[in-house]
Amino acid sequence: MSSPRTIRVDLAGRAYDIAIGPGLIDRAGELSRPLLAAPRVTIVSDDTVAPLYGARLAAAFEKAGVGTQTVTVPAGESSKDFASFGRLMNGLLDLRPDRKTTLVALGGGVVGDLTGFAAAVLLRGVDFIQVPTTLLAQVDSSVGGKTGINTRHGKNLVGAFYQPRLVLADTAVLDTLPRRELLAGYAEVAKYGLIDDPDFFAWCEKNGEAVLAGDAAARTYAIEQSCLSKARIVAADERETTDLRALLNLGHTFGHALEAETGFGGALLHGEAVGAGMAMAFDLSARLGLCPAADAERVRRHLGAVGLPVRLRTIGGDNSRTWNAARLIEHMRGDKKAEGGKLTFVLARGIGKSFVTRDVDEAGLRGLLDDAIAA
Repeated sequence: MSSPRTIRVDLAGRAYDIAIGPGLIDRAGELSRPLLAAPRVTIVSDDTVAPLYGARLAAAFEKAGVGTQTVTVPAGESSKDFASFGRLMNGLLDLRPDRKTTLVALGGGVVGDLTGFAAAVLLRGVDFIQVPTTLLAQVDSSVGGKTGINTRHGKNLVGAFYQPRLVLADTAVLDTLPRRELLAGYAEVAKYGLIDDPDFFAWCEKNGEAVLAGDAAARTYAIEQSCLSKARIVAADERETTDLRALLNLGHTFGHALEAETGFGGALLHGEAVGAGMAMAFDLSARLGLCPAADAERVRRHLGAVGLPVRLRTIGGDNSRTWNAARLIEHMRGDKKAEGGKLTFVLARGIGKSFVTRDVDEAGLRGLLDDAIAA
């Protein structure tokens, strides 16, 4: 049996591996057994993923002599609220865990964020393992230790930095994903090129459709490069105490505002919001004279060509939606990256030349949003 590709997230005292390859769900017990404080795990999944992979994952652990229990939550972003988190915590406590119990997140970004936050606070902290089943979770949310839930004030405003013990990215599970879910993850893949790797963005332009169409080699390369980039940034700035890790938020100030305006529901997936947000970030950069207009057009052209909704009127397929610039800016004020009342943006001086700024003129921002709404 071939060994998975392994990437190390190098953190003092909390280092861990990201294993990438097909069939890893069926090897989860074998690969994680040496890391477990005791031979028992609680799998946390959602009611979409659990029927697909829950039994296989449990069987893999039991084959390695590890006892399993399972808790499920409803699928979707709506599970990332206080009420749902409370139900999850009570469900976990009903199973009588102890400090040596390990939680295993089986699912996409929502399940990973919930499980990681649960692990951070359950009995004041237990270990957890990520088994991400979406492209977005494999390349972004399962790596780096950001966990949390949403509130009525905004996205991920309650949470913790809490690193997993292991990430198992089974590339075979991506074959069952709808194209829309793949696209949501692909936005985060392209993001790594736009931050600081123009050669990788050029690779995405040539190979993005192959990644989405299921080309195994292209898909594995995209995941590897994304994880390598994120691992490098997280190792250098785990808790976002400098602006280095903040670069991973390219497109997110705009994207989170779009998500808040659409109610964190099915009308706009997180990755779709990030794709639209990155296009807007480059448009704003060009408008401010920071980057060539041709670069902004190149970003918009590529993201739109693969099928991401880079224009507001296409979001959710609902042309009747009424957008309002002032309302979007108000959502941005509640973003956790805002400091001292100043909005924080990741902008760019060109493709692969992103930077953080808290000095964006609000009139210019409103003008950009008005134009985006009218487009």
